[in-house]
Amino acid sequence: MTLPAQRKQQKAAKADSGFSYSRARFEELVDSALAHAKKLGATNAGAEASEGCGLSVSVRKGEIETVERNRDKSLGVTVYVGKRRGNASTSDFSQKAIEQTVQAAYDIARFTAEDPVAGLPDEADISRKHPELDLFHPWSIDSEAAAKLALECEAAALSTDRRITNSEGAGVSAQQSHFFSAHTHGFRGGYASSRHSISVAPIAGKGDDMQRDAWYSSMRSPGELAGAKAVGRYAAERALSRLKARKIATTQCPVLFESPLAAGLLGSFVQAVSGGALYRKSTFLPDAMGKKVFPDHIHVDEDPHVLRGKGSAPFDEEGVTTRARKVVDAGVVQGYFLSTYSARKLGMRTTGNAGGSHNLTLTSRLTRAQDDLDEMLRKLGTGLFVTELMGQGVNYVTGDYSRGASGFWVEKGRIAFPVQEITIAGNLKDMFKGIQAIGADAYNYGAKTVGSVLINRMKVAGS
Repeated sequence: MTLPAQRKQQKAAKADSGFSYSRARFEELVDSALAHAKKLGATNAGAEASEGCGLSVSVRKGEIETVERNRDKSLGVTVYVGKRRGNASTSDFSQKAIEQTVQAAYDIARFTAEDPVAGLPDEADISRKHPELDLFHPWSIDSEAAAKLALECEAAALSTDRRITNSEGAGVSAQQSHFFSAHTHGFRGGYASSRHSISVAPIAGKGDDMQRDAWYSSMRSPGELAGAKAVGRYAAERALSRLKARKIATTQCPVLFESPLAAGLLGSFVQAVSGGALYRKSTFLPDAMGKKVFPDHIHVDEDPHVLRGKGSAPFDEEGVTTRARKVVDAGVVQGYFLSTYSARKLGMRTTGNAGGSHNLTLTSRLTRAQDDLDEMLRKLGTGLFVTELMGQGVNYVTGDYSRGASGFWVEKGRIAFPVQEITIAGNLKDMFKGIQAIGADAYNYGAKTVGSVLINRMKVAGS
């Protein structure tokens, strides 16, 4: 389907999206709030009106457990009085409530301490033209059809093998939202977006040898979701593969992170080079700009304008233009993740990342098309293949990393047996520099896409 045809389809879908408020109504609400802020004497102001709605259905062991419909709306207002900032919000869209909310934000600003870097983005950074990114694909599924799909997914998992003995349930979710925001430096913009998913968590085995695993599919368009039966069968196969798991002796060895988990390593890097951590000096990568953090073969790219991308956005939460860029080139940090506020604190310029990163990819120039998971296991040789992490043992100030884990022990490039009740430990600085290979088995986890990641050496604490 061509993009013009997609846009026509989107416009038709919007008419049946289930939203209670139109874009025009949101513009009226925002303009009313900004006008009242000006009337009160605000130096600058910004406002955003938003609405979200959706359906979530969960089932377990062939029975419907919950059917939930959600609908929420909000008007948020930010007011600046000189270098003082105040913020307030309401879910009441009446004129009286809007004026009260603006007044509350204004009063907070008047009695807040001055902050030299507080303020709206510079006009030169504001997005004026907003690319259409095809982010809105409402799913007109009712609760009966959603339950049928969830039951089909769970049934596929339970029927995969007689050793699948139980289930923590399956679920289907259809969510969509839209917003409009504007501020007194000239920004005006908004768009609709959607996110849908199907998931299941089967249990294999009995007694002391029970193992749980899960799988899901999440996309902007319902037509791009994986099939319910396929999700169920794959989740079951993952649970089955973990039966008869053992402990292993404490050792040091190479570790291969499965691609969904590898996205977490990329997330740790983003956290370390984000503005808040940098200006507070609460990061293990201070002053990383222009320095080598990864090996020569590693690159990190950001592209906010991927069509239907889960991390796509024509502008950030402040209305600042988003742009494709190289964050890491040949292992060297080329850019941070900065909002207007954090950029000013650092004496830098915003990168259009208020609200987070946009469609990051971690790649290696050494990766070949044939570097699938089997090939990555061969590269691992003898060591640990991690498929699940537990706990939050990451110290972003020191970089110390310690997580509970389970997965598989690999010998001579082949899986030998499943392992459990172990801990993997290291330091993120050493882990980043120790990345030997990235697989071609790329997996998209939210705003991050990365293949399996092989790290040369980590401590593995077992029995």
